[in-house]
Formats: sequence, structure tokens, C-alpha cells
Amino acid sequence: MSSYISENPSESILPFKEIPGSYGLPFFGPIQDRLDYYYKQGSDEFFRARIKKYNSTVFRMNSPPGPFNARDSKVVVLLDAVSFPVLFDTSKVEKRNIFTGTYMPSTNFNGGYRVCSYLDPSERKHEILKGFILSLLGRLHKQIIPTFRRSVSRLFTDLETELSDKGEANFNAISDKMSFDLLFRLFANTSSYDTSVAGDGNTNLDKWLFFQLAPLVPLNLKFLPKVVEDFLLHTFPLPSFIVKSGYEKVREAFNKAAKELLDEAEKDGISRDEASHNLLFLSGFNAYGGTKILFPALLKYVGTGGSDLHRRLAYEIRTVAAEEGGITLAGINKMSLVKSVVWEALRIEPPVASQYGKAKEDITITSHDASYIIKKGEIIFGYQPLATKDPKIFVDPDKFVADRFVGHGEKLIKYVYWSNGRETDDPTTSNKQCPGKDMVVLFSRLMLVEFFLRYDTFKVEIGKLLLGSSVTFKSLTKAA
Repeated sequence: MSSYISENPSESILPFKEIPGSYGLPFFGPIQDRLDYYYKQGSDEFFRARIKKYNSTVFRMNSPPGPFNARDSKVVVLLDAVSFPVLFDTSKVEKRNIFTGTYMPSTNFNGGYRVCSYLDPSERKHEILKGFILSLLGRLHKQIIPTFRRSVSRLFTDLETELSDKGEANFNAISDKMSFDLLFRLFANTSSYDTSVAGDGNTNLDKWLFFQLAPLVPLNLKFLPKVVEDFLLHTFPLPSFIVKSGYEKVREAFNKAAKELLDEAEKDGISRDEASHNLLFLSGFNAYGGTKILFPALLKYVGTGGSDLHRRLAYEIRTVAAEEGGITLAGINKMSLVKSVVWEALRIEPPVASQYGKAKEDITITSHDASYIIKKGEIIFGYQPLATKDPKIFVDPDKFVADRFVGHGEKLIKYVYWSNGRETDDPTTSNKQCPGKDMVVLFSRLMLVEFFLRYDTFKVEIGKLLLGSSVTFKSLTKAA
């Protein structure tokens, strides 16, 4: 048996406790937890109620979706910042086929391949694929700023046009189109608008994403009883053939535009077909799926932060840009408030809520209050939106604090876990941290920089979507 102890030395003497919680009756227990999780309580309240019930941030539960999408829904859940990082330690936990939890979508969504996200670092194919991806992202790093600036200019044009025509603008729809074009430009060196998918590529990916993730989300349709919706959406996986033509349309355009990239993959020993599906998963599922949640969340919190926050961001951004003679990576790294706002958005509303691993051996973990033993083979489920709101780590954890990570506060970024790793760590072929971690952070900083170079302040109306938040612009004041 091994131990997993965090940097707090007092945790080594914490008392051992049995992991509380119950799985209930076979079949019925998972169904009951699923209904509570999706419909009766919602995810955050589901977990908060059980923390209170068990007086513990570590407990047993059934992870959705349960029968019949998952063979075994039994998990040990971690909801504090101390126990959570065991999920990053691939010497302790296995990551094989567990990217989306106890349920794995059919490989038919990805040409029959187990793409890199579903591979464990112990598998040789993981080293080859992630090594290729990391090498690619390293080469593209200098292209991120100019590529982003070209793509985002259309976003602001569309935003202003819709706001002028309709009196309000749906940021999510405009942002999704921009994100797809940005990633297509970055990986294929061509605007998606100049290919066969034109401006509709993101809608094909939206359908492809939904059919994979449907068992993991509620629709809350008003015209269907919740029990009926639950049965139709969460009991059986949705078939891939319905969205295959749209997916293949995007892949065909990508393959044609990214020929040189696929040539490089072949030189690294990866077949063109497998490389194509992996690159589309990286750009379409990981990156596009992430920005689909992250960009609206960022503008939601900044928008509701008020005019004083807008003034401070605009001042910092414009001052540094003037000093640097433009937008540079060195300049962005000097923008302490911009960096803090992005980290805070990633902390309070991470684009990936859940992370999973299977214990390779008996593991001792610690929370703030006790030690527990997780048995070999048990599945560990970390729900990040609560772990990164740990009240014993963060002051006012449920509140968006724009300058939380400014100055001495920056030391707390090690508790920002959105990338399947600490924000202070780097992705490698031997871990499962998001290979595009630094790219996503830079995208988010650039979104703020480009926005406040153009505008002084804005007002938004926010709501809830299937994935993330909806943001509707109500007003937009251009920079003087």
C-alpha cells in the first residue's frame, strides 16, 4: 500500500477513517443518485448536501450516468483541494478509458481509435501521440498571438453588428464560430471560411460533442417529464452514425488543409488516419469544447464585475501595450490583473468539471480532516468546481475575486486544477495534464487584451446552458 500526502506536514498524523457513503441497492441506487444529480438537486447541491450529511469531503457515491451506460458506477469522490491531486499522480492511478468517467463513448466517434485522451501514460501509443502533440504545440507557440488576432477581429465585428441590429448579441454563438476558425487556422494554417465547411464547421462539431456527452448532461426539456428524459438520454449511448457525415465533412476539410501536418505525423510513425482523428479530437473536443465553455465564462465574470474592473483592465492592457509597442508575449506576462482574472475564471468555473482515475494499488489519501484508504481497483472521481472552491484554501471561495492571484496571491495558482494538473505543473508524455494548457491560458488572456483595446465597458445578461453559461451582450462602449 502506498500513501499520497500533500505538502501539509500535519496531514501525516491525521486519524484514519472509513470512507463514508453508500451505493444503495444494485441498479436502483445508481438510478436514484442519477436523478438527484441531474434533476432533483443539480450537481453542486448534490455534493454539498452529502458533504454536510457525511461531514466529509471524501465519500462513496454512484457516478452518473449509471445503468446501462456504465458497467460499474461506484466511485470514491474527492471534493477538497488536498485530496484531489492524487488524480494527477499516474504512478497511483490509471487513466485508461476513463477520460469521461465511468462511461466511455464509442470509439466509432473517432474512426474506431482510442484517441490520446483515453490512453494511459503506460501505453506506448500515449507516449507517441502526446509527444507528437506537444512537439506540434511547441512549434505553433509563436503563431498563437497573430492567429488569434486575425480570428478575433471577426468576432468583434459580428458582435457589434448583431448588437446594432437586434439591441442585444448572443456572445456564445459568435464565440463558437470564432473558436472553431481560430483552431482551424492554428492547426491547418487556413481560415475555415476558405474551406468546404465555411462558417458552419462548429455546428457539426456541436452535434458530434453532444452525441458523445449526452449521457453526462441533463437537457431539462419543459415538454418532457424528467423521468422520461432521463430514460431517453442517460440509459443508452447515442449512436455515432447520426453525426458521422458532419464529422467527416470537418475532417475532410482539415485533412486537405493540414496535409503537411499529417505528413509529419507519418514520419513519427503515426498513420495519417489515426493522426487525423487524434488532431480533430484535440482541436474539436479538447480545445473547441473547452473554449466553448471558457470564453463565455470569462466574459460573464468580467462583465458582471462592473465598470471599475473594466477600467482597471483597460488601463493595465493599454499601458503595457503602449510600452511594448504592441501586443507581445512578454507584455502579456507583465499584465498581473489580466493573468489573475483568467486564473480566477478557470478556478471558479473550470471548463472540465470532472476528473477520474482508477487506483493501481491500495492508496492512502488525506483530506483536511482525516486519512482514508482507497482500495486497488476503485474508481476515484474528483469534482473540480468544489475542490477549487475549498474554503480552507480560498477566502470567499464562491465569489469571483478579480485580483485574487495578484502579488502574493499568485502562490495559490497551485490549487487551480482545470488542466488535470496543477497550474504550476507542465504537461509531459508521462502525465495526463492537458497538452494545450498554456495555449488555452494564452487564448484567454488574449481575449481580454483584444477586448479592452477596443472597448471601455460593457453590460451582459447571463444564463445557463447545457454546457456552461450563456452570455448576452446588452451594451458595448467603444474605447475613446
